[in-house]
Amino acid sequence: MIKKILIVSAAALLLAYLLFSVFCMNPPSDLVCKELRINIIDDSKCNYLSEADIMKSLTKSGLSPVGKKMSSVNTAEMGKKLEENRLIKRAECYKTVDGTVRINIYQRIPVLRVFSTKGSYYVDNEGEIMPVPDNFAAYLPIASGFIADTLATKQLYEFALFLQQDKFWNSQIKQIYVAQNGDIELTPAVGDQQIILGKIENYKKNLEKLRLFYEKGLSKVGWNKYSIINLKFDNQVVCTK
Repeated sequence: MIKKILIVSAAALLLAYLLFSVFCMNPPSDLVCKELRINIIDDSKCNYLSEADIMKSLTKSGLSPVGKKMSSVNTAEMGKKLEENRLIKRAECYKTVDGTVRINIYQRIPVLRVFSTKGSYYVDNEGEIMPVPDNFAAYLPIASGFIADTLATKQLYEFALFLQQDKFWNSQIKQIYVAQNGDIELTPAVGDQQIILGKIENYKKNLEKLRLFYEKGLSKVGWNKYSIINLKFDNQVVCTK
């Protein structure tokens, strides 16, 4: 008897869920879209996209949903169109039962600004190249010099993430230069030295060596004692006055 009651209860719950899915989760076919709501995620970190930008893109492509029947609104196509913008990481578009279409926009978050012979661009926090937005400036390390795209999106991207996650180096390193021979040269925020870091693959070891030199050497003789600090050589720091 109890087993029979449980089976009937389960069947009733399943039927209720199916009815809810049909009548509540899917808007009626004759319902007209009366509102478009756009939510730009991480707007406090990156403010280079606005609701007006999203509206303009949808209107220009004929995908603005307002005034159209909800049954004819293609949210998948809307999301695909918006994601063609290389400033957008992901666009989530969906309908609600009250005749509203909602869009969540996830922006790309830059971690490095690159100036190369091919032009200027950002590298985002997933190692992807993104264009430089209009009217947007971010306090980020700047990389310039002889930089191929693969170097920017792999080794320099990893280096930029390392700097971002280290409080001391994030505040100390303001510019990265890639010499023609592949050596990395750094411009510090404090002091007038040129820091020759060496090959990019050795950055962790050489930065730790530089940190010790700062603590035990420059702290005693002064930050402007040397014009060049060379970290390329194993187990030593070579300085030029």
